[in-house]
Amino acid sequence: MTARLESFVPAASPQTVSTPAPAAPAANAASQREARRAAHEALLTRWKAIVESGGADSWVQGQLVSRGLAVGDLDFARASDKEKTAWKEKKKAEAAERRALERQAHEAWKATHVAHLGAGVHWEEDAAGDKFDIAAREERARANGLPELDSTDALAKALGLSVSKLRWFAFHREVDTGSHYVSWKIPKRDGGSRTITSPKPELKEAQRWVLANVVEKLPVHGAAHGFVAGRSILTNALAHQGADVVVKVDLKDFFPSVTWRRVKGLLRKGGLPESASTLLALMATEAPREAVQFRGKLLYVAKGPRSLPQGAPTSPGITNALCLRLDKRLSALSKRLGFTYTRYADDLTFSWTKAKQPKAKRSQRPPVAVLLSRVQSVVEAEGFRVHPDKTRVARKGTRQRVTGLVVNEAANGKPAARVPRDVVRRLRAAIHNREQGKPGREGESLDQLKGMAAFIHMTDPVKGRAFLEQLAKLEAKEQQSPPAA
Repeated sequence: MTARLESFVPAASPQTVSTPAPAAPAANAASQREARRAAHEALLTRWKAIVESGGADSWVQGQLVSRGLAVGDLDFARASDKEKTAWKEKKKAEAAERRALERQAHEAWKATHVAHLGAGVHWEEDAAGDKFDIAAREERARANGLPELDSTDALAKALGLSVSKLRWFAFHREVDTGSHYVSWKIPKRDGGSRTITSPKPELKEAQRWVLANVVEKLPVHGAAHGFVAGRSILTNALAHQGADVVVKVDLKDFFPSVTWRRVKGLLRKGGLPESASTLLALMATEAPREAVQFRGKLLYVAKGPRSLPQGAPTSPGITNALCLRLDKRLSALSKRLGFTYTRYADDLTFSWTKAKQPKAKRSQRPPVAVLLSRVQSVVEAEGFRVHPDKTRVARKGTRQRVTGLVVNEAANGKPAARVPRDVVRRLRAAIHNREQGKPGREGESLDQLKGMAAFIHMTDPVKGRAFLEQLAKLEAKEQQSPPAA
């Protein structure tokens, strides 16, 4: 590990080293932002002047001439010693000023160009189309309603970022001294834990722009119900209500299996040029990292390839667009075998209803084994894996749950897709205990109970509204109660 860290420890820079700073008043912070904005505008103006001059060398020479520092040639054969000494001093001053101007030109170039995005990332900022571009790329982009992002500068302006900040968000390092993300673990129902990796505010804001203006413009199959406008866990469950057989299949490591290169390919297929696709794919992904102390520094070491973080706003939408062909193939397979198919993120659900089958096939048993075998083949061909321990087959007569809702045939006026009774009973008991002045369970909050009530309201508005009203009264009562001494 030591040798590996030594080879990758990045040089200290304002962008990679995170140093705590004392809190500044709002006015001071605003003035600092204004100063940074003015400095950036000055760099942009300088680069424009360099381009108009015909390049960095021409601009530097022009600056030397305008400042009276350009020194002409000297005929040493005829010059006196005094003239030679004076000429050499002027050449030294000219050389020093030239080096300073060249640094300024390079700073202006860095402010308007990306240049490099880290080890293992192919990047050509000014490259034209290549063999991986789809035919009629611009037409595809317009058909999908994508913005014109034909240059790094255009993308940076669309995101409201400077080019240097865009490069910072996209740059890949195997070992870094900081991170654009914060991570924590949440418990899973099976007793394990799930790692949530959420971007910090500025990157999250940029990702939200990408989600609204790029990702959500890409086509999504009708079988996708998760994180799609107008669809929800309820619409996903209703597609399977009253079925004779419900088959549930879970995809293993769903987000981690979507690497940044797969995201780049998706965006290029959607119509974006390679440069914008590369930057956006890197911005939307991150490598799983381990925090390591090394020689007094806290370093974040990559443990695998960059992939979609579970917690970034762009991740669900990207998987929906990426799964378009998977959903098409599974929908066609389901139709051939007499099943109905939907997908909510990494949960695939198939249902078979006898009444929906052609009369000639109603006496036959649902081909569950054939379905599962072919589903696994399709899933693996599309770059995913079936979780071997999470495939479930629920037949009529047993409780059938789809995305947390019971979808067994409704009876006695019950909603077609409904919250399980144990959840309703748990909420009712929690509210009753609080009304009697008893403390809630450890870790139980009113916000959690309101979430349960809203969950019930989604499928049963009458019952859910009653619970929400009870919780509102409890909340008002707790706010009026004096704090404990």
